[in-house]
Order: sequence, then C-alpha cells, then structure tokens
Amino acid sequence: MSSNPQNFVLRSTLTSPFGRKVRMAIDVLGLNDRITLVPADTLDENDTLRQQNPLGKMPCLVLADGSTIYDSGVIIEFLADVAGTDRLLPASGPARFKALTLARLADGITEAAILVVYEGRFRDPGAHSERWLAHQRGKITRALAAFEKSPPDPGKTDIITIGLACALGYLDWRKPGEWRQDHPRLAAWLAAFAKNEPAFERTRAPAV
Repeated sequence: MSSNPQNFVLRSTLTSPFGRKVRMAIDVLGLNDRITLVPADTLDENDTLRQQNPLGKMPCLVLADGSTIYDSGVIIEFLADVAGTDRLLPASGPARFKALTLARLADGITEAAILVVYEGRFRDPGAHSERWLAHQRGKITRALAAFEKSPPDPGKTDIITIGLACALGYLDWRKPGEWRQDHPRLAAWLAAFAKNEPAFERTRAPAV
C-alpha cells in the first residue's frame, strides 16, 4: 500500500442495484473513507457520466488521474486489488473462474429484472412486448433455479454472494415478479446472508 493512498469517486445512485454491489464491496473492504459517492443521472445528456463511461451506465469509478473503470464486477476486482486482499475473489486458478461465472449469473438476474422494470417505465402500456417480458423473466427464473439448487455459503461474503444478495434485493424492491414462493431455499439464504453481513442493510436503498 502506498503511504499516500489515492481516493476515488463513485458515480452511482443509492438505488442502483449494481451501484449497491460496489458500495457493499467498498464497505466490506474497509474503503469507505477513500470513496466519494457522486450521484449520476443516466438520462441526462449533460451528465459527465457519458464522458466517464461512453455507455452512460453506472456504476463508474473515477480515479485520481481522471481515468475511469466501469462495470461493477471490474470495479470490485480493482477495489479488492487496492485493498490488497483476495477475500472477494480467488487470486487465480479454476476457483477464480468459477466464482466469476456465478457472479455473472447473479448479475444476469439483475440485468433481466431491470429490463422488465424499464419495459413498464419507458413504454406505454399498449406498447409492452409480452414476448420480450417473457424472455427476460425466463432468464430470471432459470438463474434463480440454479441458485435454489445450490445456494452459496451465506456466511461468506464474496463477489458471488454480494451480487446474488443485490439481485434478490432488487427483486424484492422493484417487484418485477414474485420469486420467494418458488425459491424457499434462496429466501432463507438471503435472510441468513443479511444477518451475517451488515453491509447488506447498510447499503439498502432509501425507503420511497
């Protein structure tokens, strides 16, 4: 670690599920005092987020020299490196790639859920595509079934459990579809994880 550690800016919101992933990692890694959260508006053409990430997506991490890192998974890997720990992700070998694969599966739940929510938010009711909605809900259902069959250890906080907890938290919050009744093991898993990892509650979106 440098004797003069760098500070970073996180472009995100308190309601972004992928931003929550990064905020949880920051909390777990003990980096809260080195990160400043600056809200971003993905729909604002004048928001500097579009220069920081050409995709105009958050979260986006701005480094001290003005360069940026984006995609929540990449940011978490970077922050783990900054913290000098492999707590969130194995350093190498098959275990690393298995963890990254399961983390992407959890992210896929969130991505599909966001698309379902956006279909309702940005399209008029008569313009909704039921085929598109069924396609996205199918992704959610299949991914949840995989985790229901083999849930991760709720006592371990890593890139998999952070992503899965944020995905399930987003399903509970935005309610793009019911999931708890058909996935009792996952519902129990989330309760156990939230009990074991205080950062889950600390990063919860503010009540509307």
